[in-house]
Amino acid sequence: MATFALLVGGGPAPGINGVIGAATIYARRRGARVLGIPNGFEPLIAGELSGVRELHIGEVSRIHQLGGSVLQTSRADPTRDPAALARTLDSLVGLGVTHLVTIGGDGTAFAARRVAEEARGGIAVAHVPKTIDNDLPLPAGTPTFGFETAREEGARIVSRLLEDARTMARWYVVVMMGRTAGHLALGTAKSAGATLALTAEEFAPGPIRLASVVRIVEAAMLKRLALGRPHGVAVLAEGIGARLEANELGSGAHPQDEHGRVRHGAIPLGELVASGAESALAELGVRVTAIAKDVGYELRCAAPNAFDAEYTRDLGAGAVQVLLGGASGVMITRQEQAIVPVPFAHMLDPATGRTRVRLLDTASPTYATARLLQVRLEPEDLMPGKTRDALCAAAKRTPEGLRARYFGAS
Repeated sequence: MATFALLVGGGPAPGINGVIGAATIYARRRGARVLGIPNGFEPLIAGELSGVRELHIGEVSRIHQLGGSVLQTSRADPTRDPAALARTLDSLVGLGVTHLVTIGGDGTAFAARRVAEEARGGIAVAHVPKTIDNDLPLPAGTPTFGFETAREEGARIVSRLLEDARTMARWYVVVMMGRTAGHLALGTAKSAGATLALTAEEFAPGPIRLASVVRIVEAAMLKRLALGRPHGVAVLAEGIGARLEANELGSGAHPQDEHGRVRHGAIPLGELVASGAESALAELGVRVTAIAKDVGYELRCAAPNAFDAEYTRDLGAGAVQVLLGGASGVMITRQEQAIVPVPFAHMLDPATGRTRVRLLDTASPTYATARLLQVRLEPEDLMPGKTRDALCAAAKRTPEGLRARYFGAS
């Protein structure tokens, strides 16, 4: 009898339970045994397997409608220590596992790849990629599961903040989750109609100066004020914080996660930008209230929307189907309504050995549309006309002074 093991690694994303439920149902109906491994790789590394349990159709048939993970999750990484990887493999063999389905982001994908290599064909491995960041290089622009739900939930939050900002005549600076890529920040801002959205991808490669970010937000605030709207919401991708000059983040080391990456939640990006824009405008005699708010954790365990609920059931069943068909060492994707396994090697960055990152394409038409719909101070705003006059009156500066301040030239 084939024995499947299912586990979840990394942060939560809407739709995890859809994968677990569909994989269990499909495997059981094909006569296989299914084991649920709690807390990711953690019990396999420790060799503490008392929490492992068999999964049955009756208990998982409706879980695709739930947020979170019925198997919990963790960031335990068996690849950081050769002994840990060996214990992980021993645990799987001891459980009689013949097929392993992992659900997670780039760290879990890398661990799944290493398990497949170490098993040398003894255990077939498939990985189902998930992240609300939408930053995995899935073919044909396919979204990662969880992204569409997170964008929908994030847009609801930003829409409420827009109304609060209008009611209270204030600004919100929202930092939206997205470790490296700005897909969620831009998608949420565009869906909600946020005043402004900034992502790391629009800046040149290398460190980003805090002053540059503050100037863009400050200028948008001034333009809105000149247009008679002293309120708005600026959405910043949290990946900007990771690229700020180190000396602009204050002293002290920043906390890291289990994979050795800086915890972005520990970087006070929103506070730095909100207070910086307030202070900069105060120099012009303009009073603005700006409040920082982080959004991200609220999105990860939302119940999946219809897209992610259906999408993840395809992925879960597809993972079992692919493994029973003899494949191993693959990521499971859905392309044009068909399940397509993609070998790990095709999705890896040769320089790091880890999954490549899909960045926001700032040359795309959809990005151009997003920029056009935002409020930003543009050079043409300082050409003769009502907008220029209103800006000069609001800032008590000449056109030359504003041009020098915001565009670096007189």
